[in-house]
Amino acid sequence: MIKAVRGTKDILPGESGIWQEIEKISRDNLKLFGYREIRTPVIEETALFVKNIGGETDIVSKEMFSFVDRGERNISLRPEGTASVIRSYIENNLDKISQFQKLYYIGPFFRAERPQAGRLRQFHQIGVEAIGSLHPALDAEVIALSAKLLDAAGVKGYRIKLNNLGCREDKKRLSKMLKEIFSDKKGEHLCEDCKRRIKMNPLRVLDCKNDGCREIVRKTFKEAVFICGECKAHFEEVLKFVDMLNIKYEIDPYIVRGLDYYTRTVFEITHEGLGSKDAIGAGGRYDNLSLDMEGPDVGACGFALGMDRIMMALGKSKELKGVDIFIATIGGAAYAKAFGILNDLRNNGISCEIDYEKKSLKAQMRGADSMGSKFVLIVGEDEIIKGEAALRDMKTKEQISVKMDSVTQKLLEICSPRG
Repeated sequence: MIKAVRGTKDILPGESGIWQEIEKISRDNLKLFGYREIRTPVIEETALFVKNIGGETDIVSKEMFSFVDRGERNISLRPEGTASVIRSYIENNLDKISQFQKLYYIGPFFRAERPQAGRLRQFHQIGVEAIGSLHPALDAEVIALSAKLLDAAGVKGYRIKLNNLGCREDKKRLSKMLKEIFSDKKGEHLCEDCKRRIKMNPLRVLDCKNDGCREIVRKTFKEAVFICGECKAHFEEVLKFVDMLNIKYEIDPYIVRGLDYYTRTVFEITHEGLGSKDAIGAGGRYDNLSLDMEGPDVGACGFALGMDRIMMALGKSKELKGVDIFIATIGGAAYAKAFGILNDLRNNGISCEIDYEKKSLKAQMRGADSMGSKFVLIVGEDEIIKGEAALRDMKTKEQISVKMDSVTQKLLEICSPRG
């Protein structure tokens, strides 16, 4: 039997409704914040990610799904969304329409990571990119929006961690500092990947997930003395705006993110329910990325939340709402009558279902209960003769009689039509 590719999973009907609900809630809130949707291709030229994410990052060096297509082009499945959005912003001259653009995306991404809880090779993200501003208030808004989306989805217990990476010159100073610190005996106890990183891209040492490396780094590197005055002032303004929005956060000097384009404000959102790989989302500023890609010199800030991670964090606390009405029938004539009622209810915006397996009334009632139906309308031969049906509230177990010719009107009164 052929199974799903390792590191991927099916989103089954029992879950897909919850995914759709979270996506709808997210879209509604993103619209409130002025963001518009952008949909970029799943495949891009490999160079887009190698040049802009960083050749020495784990994403590029270990995790991308890359191949040569029939046209002898180097192609990769997108491992993240920011580079693709900036590519589209430049290619389609969106800055000519308005330099400041607030864009969002929802979709699948791909990384060849070792499959484990919360780490899939095909994963899904909700991401935003606000392009065209250097204002520190934008950093604060992006952080607040990420929290807003998690709150709206019902996620509780997450933590927001902020850091200031500074500008490119600041990052160069930090890289030099880390190389000097770990080039002696302290570096001998780092993992093999970090020993290579010290030579090629020292900042990646701060991002290592190896417990031994994390302990060594935290004992050795403690103070951000590499930040210039301008970047320090920017971050102080960011914190003022975040405080104004009553967002709870903590400062974490070890957050650098796994992509080289980040500058100044960076942040991660973690959740203890996700285990050792506890990030549920992350983001920050990338003020040089557009210019590096031969586009306009504009500031930008964004984030991405993992949909799969949100589902893990919710656990069983998020339950999909069932249908409003299940129509249970007894006998062929009753079924024909009920089928007409079913169509009328749906045309009036009431979600409803009926049995298609010729089950007994008892089995139909069990089915209505398992699908979370609010009410059951019972139609039998006797009910047709009387010209009425029995309406049962599945929560209170109360049952009333309803005139057959006014069933739709009665149900419209007690059920909220679904938009």
